[in-house]
Amino acid sequence: MATSAVQKFRPVVVSGPSGTGKSTLLKRLFAEFPDTFGFSVSHTTRSPRTGEKHGRDYYFTTKEDFLDLVNKNGFIEHAQFGGNYYGTSVQAVKNIAEQSRICILDIEMEGVKQVKRTDLNARFLFLAPPSAEELERRLRGRGTETEESLNKRLAQANNELAFSKEPGAHDKIVVNDDLEKAYTELRSWIVDNGRFGASP
Repeated sequence: MATSAVQKFRPVVVSGPSGTGKSTLLKRLFAEFPDTFGFSVSHTTRSPRTGEKHGRDYYFTTKEDFLDLVNKNGFIEHAQFGGNYYGTSVQAVKNIAEQSRICILDIEMEGVKQVKRTDLNARFLFLAPPSAEELERRLRGRGTETEESLNKRLAQANNELAFSKEPGAHDKIVVNDDLEKAYTELRSWIVDNGRFGASP
């Protein structure tokens, strides 16, 4: 599956519980390095949120079409979360490498495990909250969660935090207790240590 382009421009997998600030930090990284990175646009069966656009934020698709692509081995990773399916297609990652950019994948824990089983030779960064309490405060502050969905996210977060402590699960862990500090650490690891083809 991997092409020479993918080997040269090694993908970076960024994971971490919802509410840790992945979107904020990655948007800043892309703004600072507009020609260096490409964002892997995931497929999802959930409905678009306000302001989200098909092809930019997600490829919004039906459950039937999603499962059809699963059967065709079209995904590097896919998972079901909160009643919806999410997945990263093989083609999405290849497209970015072929544009001479480093593909950034923002995916859940199960996806991380699946990417580790591919030959993409990815690098793995985990973004952690300062504490479970702070994470719950941030999620409640969004005002977008029901109590049920909040509890699901917090349970998932606990699973992800436990996985992050396993030896070899990630190459780098960044704790987002201060946005500037977290960004500097994330930027340094992704950019300075990720010069094309370099080992982590």
